[in-house]
Amino acid sequence: MATVTRLPFGLDPAEFASSHLAVPEKPVGERTRYRTIWISDVHLGTRGCNAEMLIDFLDHVDSDTLYLVGDIIDGWRLKKKFYWPQTHNDIVRRVMKRAKRGDRIVYVPGNHDEMFRQFTGLNFGGVEIRRHAIHETADGRRLLVIHGDEFDAVMLSQRWLAHLGDAAYEATMALNRMMNHVRRWFGLPYWSLSKYAKSKVKNAVAFITRFEEVVAKAAGARGVDGVVAGHIHAADMRMIHGVSYYNDGDWVEGCTALVEHFDGRMEILHWAEVMKERENPPQARLAAA
Repeated sequence: MATVTRLPFGLDPAEFASSHLAVPEKPVGERTRYRTIWISDVHLGTRGCNAEMLIDFLDHVDSDTLYLVGDIIDGWRLKKKFYWPQTHNDIVRRVMKRAKRGDRIVYVPGNHDEMFRQFTGLNFGGVEIRRHAIHETADGRRLLVIHGDEFDAVMLSQRWLAHLGDAAYEATMALNRMMNHVRRWFGLPYWSLSKYAKSKVKNAVAFITRFEEVVAKAAGARGVDGVVAGHIHAADMRMIHGVSYYNDGDWVEGCTALVEHFDGRMEILHWAEVMKERENPPQARLAAA
């Protein structure tokens, strides 16, 4: 596999792997290790990215293989206005350090970071760039790994509408950030307004259900046992017409990841809930009661 030395935005793998971290990493031995981790829809380069929460996640988990399932960097937003705080650098550096120490990193670009698709088949500082991937679980199942925008009818037929929807979504996320800033004043945990709204709006629920069915059907037609996708910011895992459908969610609204245990068991981690449990464990709650 050929190696790329530099990609869009001047990203240099050697620089990211060796440069100083503003937030020091926790030692590897103190992390929970999984066989595989999938994350997507991080949207680095936007104010909506929950960078601090993702850093906390990366500092508490490890894996043999890490899949980056698209929309890791938001090229759409960066073209309009450049925004790249230190915490976003820290996330990229943490990923590059994993690749440097020998972890397998597979990057499947999505629609927001489609500029990386031109490098499909190449290697960027130990990160394999793929249009899609096939993952074999510990219990022998074959899973297709894709971002999923290719199954979004809006993306395929009305690209201008997708960009308009992206602008409206950004406005919603600005409100979400403001609301969570107030919640932090009162010592309340993170809560996603947009995630709650999507769960209550009938059209959004119907769109998500339809997307999941189309993706599962396409995976079944390719002869695999299951599929892992991102794109719709809706973490889920269920059987659809005999195909295992998994969605790893996002790090803008839900702050979720999909993980595979060493026996092949799959689990969705809701990181806001994990952090809440860590800060206020069940034993402490029982003692306070």
